[in-house]
Amino acid sequence: MEKQMGLARSSGILLHPTSLPGSFGIGDIGPSAVRFIDWLQSAGQRVWQVLPLGPTGYGDSPYAPLSSFAGNELLVSPELLLRDGLLTGAELDASRAPVDGPVDYASVIPMKRALVRKAAERLVSSGDRTRELAAFRERNASWLDDYALFICIKREYDEKAGAAGVADSSWNAWWPAWLARREAKAMRERRRSDASAIALVEAEQYLFRTQWDELRAYAERRGVGIMGDLPIFVAMDSADAWANPELFRLDAGGRPTEVAGVPPDYFSADGQLWGNPLYAWDRHEATGFSWWTDRIEAALSMYDMVRIDHFRGLVACWAVPAAEATARRGEWEPAPGAALLSAVVDRSGHALPIVAEDLGLITDDVVELRTRFGLPGMRVLQFGFDAEESGRGLDPENPFLPHNYVPECVAYTGTHDNETLAGWLSGASAEERAFIRAYLGYAPADTVRALVREAMKSAAGLTVFPMQDAMGLGNEARMNTPSTIGGNWSWRLDQAPGGRLAEELRAMTVLYGRSPA
Repeated sequence: MEKQMGLARSSGILLHPTSLPGSFGIGDIGPSAVRFIDWLQSAGQRVWQVLPLGPTGYGDSPYAPLSSFAGNELLVSPELLLRDGLLTGAELDASRAPVDGPVDYASVIPMKRALVRKAAERLVSSGDRTRELAAFRERNASWLDDYALFICIKREYDEKAGAAGVADSSWNAWWPAWLARREAKAMRERRRSDASAIALVEAEQYLFRTQWDELRAYAERRGVGIMGDLPIFVAMDSADAWANPELFRLDAGGRPTEVAGVPPDYFSADGQLWGNPLYAWDRHEATGFSWWTDRIEAALSMYDMVRIDHFRGLVACWAVPAAEATARRGEWEPAPGAALLSAVVDRSGHALPIVAEDLGLITDDVVELRTRFGLPGMRVLQFGFDAEESGRGLDPENPFLPHNYVPECVAYTGTHDNETLAGWLSGASAEERAFIRAYLGYAPADTVRALVREAMKSAAGLTVFPMQDAMGLGNEARMNTPSTIGGNWSWRLDQAPGGRLAEELRAMTVLYGRSPA
């Protein structure tokens, strides 16, 4: 067995920063995030889990970022930019939005981009942090140079596509061939002509990372660790695929030959066609998995631990010919997960603080890989009581029931893709409700809180529940409904969580041995 990560018995909350309350239409990593960390500490919670923090594109999904390395400028705090003299009070006042209600990305994106761009312009023109900016560029040159150029070109051609009524403005569908193929002369000319704009994108990334590092240091002082999230695949329309086409299964025009998905199952006769480009694993192996080790190292520089989404993709992925309209005609293709993780361990020199998202169709070889590297897996409480979702019926041996949890797992009441616990209970069948009552041994007045307690008292090393479940909110607070477009990723807290809830959670956390005091 490789070096193993230990899980201290603890608990935490899943809440993406965009869901924090605030005055600029979207949560960010400024004062509201600091207050949330204070609240977590008062509630006895030692982990804050976030969704991927990369820059979002089509559909606003954190799981389809424009880069595996960059940060989302929408998360930059205007209040901290004001504190640092990069924005004025009048500029903030002119950009304020309703504190409550869902994120309206159509209005938030141009407003926040304009604010952050203005701050970046002042940062660059002032010359006050020239040395720090240069050091940041040097540390991150392996991805930042290409990302900054990609964003400059993308914004230009997104605007042209909008004016022309073109729906797909992806680099491999809409950009001129010489830019899509990264022809040397075209790259030299664009880097020269876009030098000022490139410097501003780099400054925006500097602002994001500076604010994030400040927040993470504060969380560490308060005894709160941050768990990040790493999507297994990259988005097709990303700087990753554009700058490194040789690492993906693309044709000469940059279009994928096969794409990722999941096979047909009980819930979908057609399977799911995700559309992400697949890795050219032979190329990764030839480089000693340098892109992957860079990617995981970058993630671990931002977080205390990282969840790898769709971990089974490191063993085998469902490859679907790109021309197919559904995922029915795909096939399993192996991936060199053991060699990849060994390369990461060799580079880091210590156990990997990684959580494996091992949900869905999990075969023995996936379990073997996770076990070999000592990675905790996941258990989702809803799946233990949901006869259809679990695929096992109402079965006492269902691994998702709390009494079957093991110390080497992270237990969730639900994830960002699930209904909230209250929303799920409202639609549960009579049989499922009866099973819950039988499992609990009584008919609780508050079933949501009773099920949270079941997860907390389980043997799982770490228990995490979405903020929505901690507050007992219904499906109006659901974060994402898979296979749907629009209305996702937009839920926000109307106000910061209160002291009474913190006291209740702290008492529960202490009672079940998940708090140091």
